[in-house]
Amino acid sequence: MKKIPATVITGFLGSGKTTLIRHMLKNANGRKIALIINEFGDLGIDRDIVQGCGIEGCEDGDVVELANGCICCTVADDFLPVMEALIDRATPPDHIVIETSGLALPKPLIQAFNWPEIKTRVTVDGVVSVVDGPALAAGQFASDETAIEAQRKADENLDHANPLEDLFEDQLHAADMVLLNKSDALQEGQVESLISDLKKRLRPGVQIVATSHGNVGVDVLLGLDADVQNDLDVRHSHHDHDHNEDHDEDHDHDHDDHNHDAFESFVVDVPVQNNPGALENRLIDLVEQHGILRVKGFVEVEGKSARHVVQGVGTRFTRYSDRDWATGEDRQGRLVIIGQAGLNQAAIAAALVS
Repeated sequence: MKKIPATVITGFLGSGKTTLIRHMLKNANGRKIALIINEFGDLGIDRDIVQGCGIEGCEDGDVVELANGCICCTVADDFLPVMEALIDRATPPDHIVIETSGLALPKPLIQAFNWPEIKTRVTVDGVVSVVDGPALAAGQFASDETAIEAQRKADENLDHANPLEDLFEDQLHAADMVLLNKSDALQEGQVESLISDLKKRLRPGVQIVATSHGNVGVDVLLGLDADVQNDLDVRHSHHDHDHNEDHDEDHDHDHDDHNHDAFESFVVDVPVQNNPGALENRLIDLVEQHGILRVKGFVEVEGKSARHVVQGVGTRFTRYSDRDWATGEDRQGRLVIIGQAGLNQAAIAAALVS
């Protein structure tokens, strides 16, 4: 099965990401594009994009807003379930576009594409970083840095206090293409000067395109075929650098944790449950003992006609009955266990089937 390509669009609040995306959707040329939006704040989303974008061929279900905070801090809670829902559709999208918050660290998001749930079904086609040309010419990273600081303070999930310059450079280091936006507002000679300065910060081969109002061909933005999730080592991050300086003795271990084979998953067949609350408590104990990242699946509850769904992220679990079992349906309970490579599968399975 061919993997669905996904494009990650980064850039600070006000750089022109939303305008770029509107242009992309209007000129999709028959592609069915799904959009995940993570920008937030008073100057963030064009609400008409989220609430029925009004663009032909773009349905409400094709636009999903993740407004619970910076996506790099809520990957497991928000991003992965949305990705699974999109790719599990009867008619999945041709392309997925993800607009990140300007405060998002790009690498944790890209690394999430190596989670077992989506690794074999989606690939990061490319990372496009949108730069506010006039702001950069004025020695700033955004037209309203005060608004960005307010945005940072409004997100309780943010535990990275990187200076704006570090975040800006992380966006550039992750990029496969850089758009120098609002170039029509720059004076003669400034475009060439800014492009020259930007090239010094970029990996060899990364292209810079001067744009106005995000007006760049969709065929230029999509189809980069960068397979970014398997190319993380060349995309330097200040966050990686700081972590390694603080934990030099763990450098090799840290490198292994960021390897694209660092996750594993397996399925446990579980018997009929007479107390699903007790099962949840047992799962929480296993999460704490083995460092399990996610649990998802369903079980049969004794005396109940409905299937019981179990979802867990870390030690946070939700349980509910979603539908009645169909006549003749296999009622075997199954839970998918996901964690870092090296899980003690035998011990975890034994605890769940006993």
